[in-house]
Amino acid sequence: MNSQSRVLLIHPPVVRPCEPPPGIARLAGALAWHGVECEILDANIEGLEYLLNSPAPAMDTWTRRAVTGIQRNLNALREPGTYTRLDRYRQAVLDLNRVLTQKGKTADVEITLSNYQDAALSPLNSGHLLSAFESPEKNCFFPYFENRLRELITAKRPDLIGISVNFLPQALCAFAMIGALKRLDSKVRIMMGGGLVTSWMKRPEWQNPFSGIIDTLVCGPGEQALLAALGIVITDEYPLPCFDGFSLDAYLSPGRVMPYSASSGCYWRKCAFCPERAEKNPYRPIPPALVLTQLTFLADRYRPALIHLTDNAVSPALLKALAGAPRIAPWYGFVRITAALVDPEFCRRLKRSGCVMLQVGLESGSQRVLNAFGKGIDLTLAAKALDCLKAAGIATYVYLLFGTPWETEADAEKTLAFTVVHHRAISFLNLAVFNLPAYGPEADLLLTGDFYDGDLSLYRNFSHPSGWDRHRVRQFLDKKFKRHPNVADIVRRDPPVFTSNHAPFIQTVSSSHR
Repeated sequence: MNSQSRVLLIHPPVVRPCEPPPGIARLAGALAWHGVECEILDANIEGLEYLLNSPAPAMDTWTRRAVTGIQRNLNALREPGTYTRLDRYRQAVLDLNRVLTQKGKTADVEITLSNYQDAALSPLNSGHLLSAFESPEKNCFFPYFENRLRELITAKRPDLIGISVNFLPQALCAFAMIGALKRLDSKVRIMMGGGLVTSWMKRPEWQNPFSGIIDTLVCGPGEQALLAALGIVITDEYPLPCFDGFSLDAYLSPGRVMPYSASSGCYWRKCAFCPERAEKNPYRPIPPALVLTQLTFLADRYRPALIHLTDNAVSPALLKALAGAPRIAPWYGFVRITAALVDPEFCRRLKRSGCVMLQVGLESGSQRVLNAFGKGIDLTLAAKALDCLKAAGIATYVYLLFGTPWETEADAEKTLAFTVVHHRAISFLNLAVFNLPAYGPEADLLLTGDFYDGDLSLYRNFSHPSGWDRHRVRQFLDKKFKRHPNVADIVRRDPPVFTSNHAPFIQTVSSSHR
């Protein structure tokens, strides 16, 4: 194969349909740079719209109302004005979810705008994934993707098909699509990569159970492997993403969202129980000056309403470069609390650069827990940073993690106290219960058991040293943490289903109408 080869890149259902997948955009950019013809199939947004508009089963009154409003609700999520009226926004999201859930019941699957769960098959079981491959017609998206794939294979005749699987809800659909592809063309070459595939392949006892149906599994960034499969030596270490093959205005957001990864891996890599650390994924940053050049070019070409920096954590060097550069477009991303964020002038420059929201992995309001976790966060510094960002007009989406091995109920109470004291500086909250990664040195220090059945499970259950188990944590969150008036006000602002993906629009649009 060579640059005359033809490639089809597929993004399977189901993930939040609010923006193009960044990994496929970067693969498309690498192919374009090397002169390879490439076709993009975002089967996620297409498949969800197909399912929403497919014939409905017997319905109750709520579902009938939701069905009649499908197009109105899809349009509403693409309109900025909807995000100034949270009740209308929630109705649009929940009504669309209602339709998907009801239609999924006919196939015994649970489907929402962000999830796909089969009652009979688990994405954590390689045998079940092979069953999805062998019987693709049982997948509720099958009528859509069988016709769509036949159309593309007939018209484009791809030499290689790449499928990106980053999240568990995509896995069963991805294998069903491979089953349909093999029926259409038994000789077509299949390559699969993405975050979930990387995690599978990083398991210490990994043995490929899919060798008979997938030609190549890719661990880590896929540009080099994809080009190598075509017989091409990569000549650009940092390919410019390409969004030409996406229907950018089809996504469920009030304007174009352009995801961009300025790095792979994590620059900190010191947090205990972190999958990035356990999997030993290397940190590969793009030089900040080149990031600014690429973002400027992409913003001029695609005119995004929002840039989503998808890094595990935007590096201090890149934050500094963004703060010192002219405004490119509104943007948001994940950051660690650093000394720079307690500098009011630095925060104001970030705001002028286009920063509308920062996702902050605070994790705990107990300094003891943070120290044990290796987070490298000082709570006094964190409190000042939240105040500085608030004063600069930058929203914060704060992530808290409960039930870690070091946390006790008293520590969770400290997290509640910190949140209450600083609630005015917290725009949104993500409250998560700790999952123990199956691999990594810390897991050996705990008494563990199976978390999920299946040979592809990435997590383990564990006996909490202080008895602060998942049941007690959930009771604390539901009956105490979320019910505190200052916390409840924050939780009510959180966008259902789309969470941090839509939060910048809610925050910025709402602010402009105050």
